[in-house]
Amino acid sequence: MINREDMLELTRRMTPKRTSFTRIAGAYMNKHGEIDDTFNVNFLNLKASDKEKNLEIAKAIPFSETNKQLKEYRFPSDKMGAGSMWQLLMGIRSCGLKNDVLMETFYELVGERYHAEKEYAILVFHDRYDMPIKAADKERQGESEEVYEYLICAICPLVGEYEPGNPECGFLFPAFSDRSSDLEHIAIYTANPEK
Repeated sequence: MINREDMLELTRRMTPKRTSFTRIAGAYMNKHGEIDDTFNVNFLNLKASDKEKNLEIAKAIPFSETNKQLKEYRFPSDKMGAGSMWQLLMGIRSCGLKNDVLMETFYELVGERYHAEKEYAILVFHDRYDMPIKAADKERQGESEEVYEYLICAICPLVGEYEPGNPECGFLFPAFSDRSSDLEHIAIYTANPEK
């Protein structure tokens, strides 16, 4: 089960002044799942309006209704080895989105599996959250106890030319559990939990 407080701790930082996102990468896909165009930039180099727009998209994933729209899933141990999606996500995370070959592989895999009725964008955000130690009364004590390095992916239908709308689905990897990285789990988001 996902703890709502953990997700709120992440989303409170997703403002233009407080964000620590390092990069954003993405692909614009046609409805057949083929890559139309890609980009990969330092998040802090975005102009203010683009930063704000993209933060709203990223924030939609952890801020969604926990354990309904956002659910946690365990990677089976036999799906965590060489050639697995888990290995690909670990590689993307460790390079901070800077390896274009890994990113293109990820977009192609999404394109093969995601069924869309129109063009869409795949957006991937990378962040490192230097988590402060908190006392029992939840007051910050200064020194950090862990750096939570994670990815947020949002798949958004396009509402204009290269203009992503609200996310239809996505994920947070690795899962954030008890204020710590949980490499064996992923939190998957679906706007419509019935799907």
